[in-house]
Amino acid sequence: MVMKHYPVEFKADAVALYRSRPGATIAQIAEDLGINRETLRSWVRADDQRRGAAAGPAGSAAAGSVEDENAALRRRVRELEEDLYTMTHPVNATLETR
Repeated sequence: MVMKHYPVEFKADAVALYRSRPGATIAQIAEDLGINRETLRSWVRADDQRRGAAAGPAGSAAAGSVEDENAALRRRVRELEEDLYTMTHPVNATLETR
């Protein structure tokens, strides 16, 4: 498998697109952009860590409202449900023969 290198601006734009669509999942955005969902997921996690470091240890009021937190948690639940579905359903047999 070839490792692709994406420009920093593309990564930032992809993360911003994901964050701007509260109802969308990482898988949906990644598919729209034509990238692997795990690639986008790692970019989002890195951005979360960067934001967490910027917010500092206090971070309670600065982190956002309860609604924002609930939206993020719902999004994470959808991602985990997608991952579970992917792991528990067999892959198309035609893909396995390659």
